[in-house]
Amino acid sequence: MTRIVRRPGAFVCGIDAAMDVIGGKWKVLILWALNEKTSRFGELRRAVPGVTEKVLSSHLKELEDDGIVHREVYAEVPPRVEYSLTPLGLSLNAALEPLGAWGRDHIYRGAEESGTEESGPEAAAGPAVEPAAEPVRG
Repeated sequence: MTRIVRRPGAFVCGIDAAMDVIGGKWKVLILWALNEKTSRFGELRRAVPGVTEKVLSSHLKELEDDGIVHREVYAEVPPRVEYSLTPLGLSLNAALEPLGAWGRDHIYRGAEESGTEESGPEAAAGPAVEPAAEPVRG
């Protein structure tokens, strides 16, 4: 059963509605992990360090109820359950990509302003270089 809206009529704007679905510290990180690959519960727990089993279980259930995550139960012994993103979940991750880009830029800009060394693959590539401007003629 898919439950898209938890508070009908209570949303002020689209951001409010989206935050109702992804609100909290862990949901966006769960979405990111599932965007990487279909995962079992234990794999997700390792992919999102710091999340408790109780919170992960609760968030997965909420995301499933909202139509963002698909839970596939395989009739095997021992039982196997895999979580993946639905098309709606994939579209939500696509909508979150610009926010992630903003976050990366903000973190690196803050590191440059404070004079600290950057880390990560983007830092290894060196600072972004703007293309030279065309000479003015005339």
